[in-house]
Amino acid sequence: MDSDLLKAFVAVADTGGFSAAAKLLNRTQSAVSLQIKRLEEHMGTPLFARTSRTVALTPAGTRLLPYARQLLRLQQDAHAALSRDLPPERIRFGLTEEHAAAYLPGFLATLAEAYPEVQVEVVCDVSSELVERFKAGKLDLVLAVRHQPTKTGRVLGVEPMIWVAREDFDYSEDMVLPLALNPDGCLFRAHALAAVGRIGRAWREPYVSQSPTGINIPVRSGLAITVKTPRSLPPECCDVGARFGLPALGLAEIEMHVSPAQIGDAFQYLVDLVDTQCRRGTAG
Repeated sequence: MDSDLLKAFVAVADTGGFSAAAKLLNRTQSAVSLQIKRLEEHMGTPLFARTSRTVALTPAGTRLLPYARQLLRLQQDAHAALSRDLPPERIRFGLTEEHAAAYLPGFLATLAEAYPEVQVEVVCDVSSELVERFKAGKLDLVLAVRHQPTKTGRVLGVEPMIWVAREDFDYSEDMVLPLALNPDGCLFRAHALAAVGRIGRAWREPYVSQSPTGINIPVRSGLAITVKTPRSLPPECCDVGARFGLPALGLAEIEMHVSPAQIGDAFQYLVDLVDTQCRRGTAG
């Protein structure tokens, strides 16, 4: 059975649409549609039920999906066994800088021990940009903070958002809150500004940075307050929400995006590692 047809089938099943699958596979939507048509003709039965707005697996498609994954995995194994001189497996892994600081050392060390020849290209950026790169087929695996539901995002858990300042921050109830936040598009920023807006608290924004370092320095220097998760507390800083009477911020959902076009053993190992470690490190 043609592996390209199976890859297209798995991609459409995982993303829930032909357009999203085409981006992941770096093909046109019409090419993916043609591949699915050829596979359905080969199998002698429809594999997807299509409407103008949705694409869903038929009972036959649901039965085929685990076999398709297994066939692709077996093909990868056979190819590796017969082609020892091929370049090492390459994984494009995108995650936020704070997730990288918390998890990446463990991920890379464990992966290198199991698959010493694997090549990992690490891309750090804000969550929204990482998801867009994934949708465009430029990343194989993404660990991000969920901004909105997507067809490819798998929620691993939730983390509380907290107000963070230096332990000896000079606070008064009538002060204009000095905030250090990420630029527009950041979920933490949106929650922070919505929260102070609800209580009518005056605020200013002397520090804006996309980099955690650019945020942490003024916060650690006692110059500003920011929003983080408990896992990302900078040294000499603490949760000051209750002490300063600041409004609750809610929860951040941590999600993973996995490309169906990547089927290598090292990639599957990293996916399982990220899933396990991040579920252990978050609630929910």
